[in-house]
Amino acid sequence: MIAGGGGFRVPLVYRALCAGPFAGLVDELVLYDVDAARLTAIEAVLRDMPTTGGSVPAVVVSTDLGQALNGTDMVFAAIRPGGTAGRIADERVALDLGLLGQETTGAGGISYALRTIPRMVELAEAMRLHCPDAWLINFTNPAGMVTEALVPVLGRRVIGICDSAGGLVQRAARAAGAPLREGLLDGVGYFGLNHLGWLYRLAPDGPDLLPGLLSDHSALESMEEGRLFGQHTLMHLGCLPNEYLYYYYQTAQATDAIRRQRETRGTSIHQQQSSLYPALIQAPHAFALWDAARRSREEGYLAEARTHGEQRDEEDLAGGGYERVALSVMRALSGGGNSQLILNVPNGPVFSAGGPATAEVAVPGLPADAVVEVPCEVTPDGALPLAQDRPAGPFLTLMQHVKEVERLTIRAVLDGERETAVRAFAAHPLVGSVPLGRQLLEGYEAAFPELGRLWA
Repeated sequence: MIAGGGGFRVPLVYRALCAGPFAGLVDELVLYDVDAARLTAIEAVLRDMPTTGGSVPAVVVSTDLGQALNGTDMVFAAIRPGGTAGRIADERVALDLGLLGQETTGAGGISYALRTIPRMVELAEAMRLHCPDAWLINFTNPAGMVTEALVPVLGRRVIGICDSAGGLVQRAARAAGAPLREGLLDGVGYFGLNHLGWLYRLAPDGPDLLPGLLSDHSALESMEEGRLFGQHTLMHLGCLPNEYLYYYYQTAQATDAIRRQRETRGTSIHQQQSSLYPALIQAPHAFALWDAARRSREEGYLAEARTHGEQRDEEDLAGGGYERVALSVMRALSGGGNSQLILNVPNGPVFSAGGPATAEVAVPGLPADAVVEVPCEVTPDGALPLAQDRPAGPFLTLMQHVKEVERLTIRAVLDGERETAVRAFAAHPLVGSVPLGRQLLEGYEAAFPELGRLWA
């Protein structure tokens, strides 16, 4: 079952289930959404999508959550409470205060979490009632924070996914001349939180290839992160950061670039979808119309970081990222063979090669119950993190700082504590002030009146 079944990216999941390594993994796909019109539009795209072979799953749509969950083995969640209009407010309230306005990073990410965590907790509790043995694969942003909020409800049966970390590793391996086999991360060192991580080792065959990659200007220029951060910064860091760290390392430049754009990313996507969804219902070639919109949307991803007209790689524009991660997790959980993937899971216990889990943590310096983003071994028993090196001081300090913000945000929602929400905004390294934290919360409460119902 896909929660958020009327979502723009749902056809990518369906396409992956119809052909290639995931064909036959699913026999019935249930699309659940609170918006019947969006479901109708996505249904039209799926009907029109070219498919081959006999492994096409049956598609069922539903606006009844209990009905959609009954009989479900896997739940994939990608919801957006408030819709794309909500994303505009996430960005704009922060920008109007001179702060970074971005969907998942900084103030906008906290706002997104405040209205998303309650809905995701409702989904998790409904799963315990209607399909207690099902797994929840969470792509709902902010993915790490939302996943951590659900662990008390579902335990290890919730796994957070994101394609940005895995994409970074694959691009780095190709640039270093040693492409990785799918489902294997041997010799890969990566630690962080969702949208806040670093590739610090790339040694698939023994020797670490990362120092050589960092010193090779032309190789770095062949990959997105190399162009984004520049060789000087990467040599100084000694590692490859996740692309979202651009917002921390180049905050003023990113904020200024967003403010100078004709419209924010949220506004662009909202306008696109407002006209696209009604057109999909009527279009004779719904798939082609959707695919053109998808490509246009991919071209605008992180546009504020490409200030000199740089283009995204064709491979990135083709799609095939997050849905492959989600379906790889599902296949491994279903007994289709163990797989190694970078996922969002509790920090401990860790997977011990050749043995059971140990009491250690994957990322030293962070609590065992904190959700981190690290390489994991996925088996039918779940996803267990692989032990990583202790992060160097600046990396660990930033992780600890942002993790504290995440935990304050979760506490504010679950305990109904408004002042804790103010503290979460104020504590974020991209905010850093109690008066600003208070102004942010007031601005988001004005944009989302339902937030007022959170506070006890």
